[in-house]
Amino acid sequence: MEIIKELKKDALKRILLQGKRQDGRHMYDYRPISIQKNAIPNAEGSALCHLGNTQVIAGVKFDVATPFADRPTEGVLSTGCELVPLASDSFEPGPPSPESIELARVVDRGIRSSGCLDLKSFFLEEGKVLALYVDLYVVDYDGNFFDAAALAAMAALTCTRMPKVEEGKIIRTESTGLLPLNGKAVTCTFAKVDDHKLLDPSLDEERGMDGRLTIATCGENVCAMQKGGWGAFTKKDILECVDISSEKSKVLCSLF
Repeated sequence: MEIIKELKKDALKRILLQGKRQDGRHMYDYRPISIQKNAIPNAEGSALCHLGNTQVIAGVKFDVATPFADRPTEGVLSTGCELVPLASDSFEPGPPSPESIELARVVDRGIRSSGCLDLKSFFLEEGKVLALYVDLYVVDYDGNFFDAAALAAMAALTCTRMPKVEEGKIIRTESTGLLPLNGKAVTCTFAKVDDHKLLDPSLDEERGMDGRLTIATCGENVCAMQKGGWGAFTKKDILECVDISSEKSKVLCSLF
């Protein structure tokens, strides 16, 4: 695998030195993106995101839960992820991998830190709150599942129906309207190869990259960041990526 990575990196560096990318995109261009809302009829909310050849499905479900002891009047947000083996030969069945855990946490942190969900509105009564579960499934992988998953999750939340609750129990067959949101959280993921920064890396670009930086934004605000890989991002790199993320977030949010 290390030999393949080095070969990928050498080929990638030769193309980047010519000011090009393998698929003809500019350095800060996304691959084609399409989003289908309500992709899973039985979920409270759902969406399917295509980012190039990467596909992620997000499903949203509500349940009644016990609040955390340090936040007794707040609801629960829980994000999980499964890397489906048919999506890539590098995904294996079994317990959650470090990659799936990282993906779930990055998406969760972006949504949670943005404040787009008012978890206090999920309070039902003492010892009872609503829990909102966001389940992510990577069903086809060709690089950058972070941005695809964040788009799928946020699109699913925008069409999520609030369940009717009576006497502390959810009535599954009735809803009270759409889930109130205070904004939209999206992510922009950059790969770094030597001194080159690439937005939305493809699988081949990921295999040859030195490091990765994912930036979550909500409007003009940066909500969270996640660094991956051994390569370093300078202060200048990070500030440039933040500026690009702020601009790209407007385009991404207009897709749903």
